[in-house]
Amino acid sequence: MTRVDFYILSAGGSQHRAVFACRLAEKAVGHGMSTYIHTAGPAETSRMDDLLWTYRDGSFLAHLTIEDAERSDPEGRTPVLLGHGESPGNQEGLLINMSTEVPTFFSRFSRVAEIVAGDDDERKTARERFRFYRDRGYQMNTHNL
Repeated sequence: MTRVDFYILSAGGSQHRAVFACRLAEKAVGHGMSTYIHTAGPAETSRMDDLLWTYRDGSFLAHLTIEDAERSDPEGRTPVLLGHGESPGNQEGLLINMSTEVPTFFSRFSRVAEIVAGDDDERKTARERFRFYRDRGYQMNTHNL
């Protein structure tokens, strides 16, 4: 069954949340886990694509968007994929959800990471996602950072 981890950041907004997602993806890849970063839409996918090149000096995390992976990586060797709305292909390791809603395909992943930071509205939608997973019996963990 899928394990769901909520990472509660003590401060910061969307930029802190995005950088933390990059670090989490890097850690997962270091442990041999494929990673899919699910965003709210095309603008956020593009922003995460850029950030994965620059979030930390000296770091590069091999990644592609779903669209690019379909064309240039049909074997699925790229460790990190980015997308919004569409199914993430054969990914089944870690899902990092950057959207305000629970993706319909979340249960095919062994782990889901929900990153919470920012204002009261963001925290409210995070609580709704927490209840969604909890009410369906998923293993839940909360990390206050």
